[in-house]
Formats: sequence, structure tokens, C-alpha cells
Amino acid sequence: MDYKLYNISGSETSKKIKLNKDVFGVEPNEHCIYLAVKSELAALRQGTSSSKTRAEVSGGGAKPWKQKGTGRARVGSTRNPSRVHGGVAFGPKPRKYNVKINKKVKKVAKKSVLSQKLIDKKLIIVEDFSFTSGKTKDFLKIINDFDLADQKTTLLLNEVEDNIILGSRNLRNVFVSDASSASTGDLLDCDILILDKNAAEYYNEDLINN
Repeated sequence: MDYKLYNISGSETSKKIKLNKDVFGVEPNEHCIYLAVKSELAALRQGTSSSKTRAEVSGGGAKPWKQKGTGRARVGSTRNPSRVHGGVAFGPKPRKYNVKINKKVKKVAKKSVLSQKLIDKKLIIVEDFSFTSGKTKDFLKIINDFDLADQKTTLLLNEVEDNIILGSRNLRNVFVSDASSASTGDLLDCDILILDKNAAEYYNEDLINN
């Protein structure tokens, strides 16, 4: 399937790019997208929360008073969870929140998002995204040329150069990444998805192999 190409000035060119219909033309699978995003968000959690049990807090080694004859309730330690300065019962401990999913599900999720962006006309493919100045105002001009100033934009390139990082890092609604490391969430979480020609060709080849 042929798709239009734009230049970096925001104008449509006469050239076309051939998109693989098995990548950009599939029926979107919402459940696979859900599983992939859930897995990615879970992997971002640190899982470092920790609390001390009664065995780990300091003090409380000796029985505070004898078992019988004092008129008070029996106590074996001053560090049990019901007392001040005691340990925590059933508190958090370091753990991993990772949710494992199959590689095929990840690929289906990415293909589903790319296809949905194409269906919704929220996909722009730029023939050559060469940016040399490294200045924010020059990068912002490119965004304005595409009329995307007020829209959340994700730019995925086959190779991200330093000048592009420097030019885009202070723009609030712009996310830049290389296509090979972009997650399903990165593809999904934007109003407009911009790919350069090489990134589109990368997805054509990488996502077709199940």
C-alpha cells in the first residue's frame, strides 16, 4: 500500500512510500495493546518500598515485665506491631512488578497502533528529517510548519542525532526517540505520530516477522 511522503517543511511531496499492509493495515487488536502497555507501565515501577518487621527494628530483646502477677497484659516484646516503635505487620517489601507477555503480542500491539494511526489520519511520514542547527526555535518552526504546535507529537527516527535532541528537549509536547527502542506506549501516547522514511521501512521489516 502506497502512502504519501512529506518534506521537513511540512509540504506533501510527489513521492510515495510502500507500507506493508501486514504492519500498517491490520485490524487493530485493543486487547494486545492493553497487555503491552500494562507490561510496559509495570516495568517502570521501582518496587523498592520497604518496611521493617518486628525482627528488624532495634530494641525489644528482653521481656519488659514478668508474665504474671503485675496486673497488666502479658507482653513478650516492646517491638510488636501493636506498640509504638514496634515493627510493621504485613508491610511492603522490595519486589518486582514485571508482567511478562509474549513477543508476538508485543508485535501485534505495535502493528495495531500503527494501523490505527493510519486509519485515523494521525500518521505523518517525512522523507528526510535532517536537522542541523540544534536550536529550539528552528525545531519549533518545523513543528509549526506541520501545524502541530498545540498537539502532542511523537517523532520516531531510524537514528536520532544530537542536534535533534538539543532542538526538541525543551518542547513540552514533543517526544523524540529512535524507532527500534520505542514502546507501544510511545506510539500510542500522542496526537500525531511522525516517522522518517527509514523508521517506516524499519517497521515494515521488523514487525512482519512473527
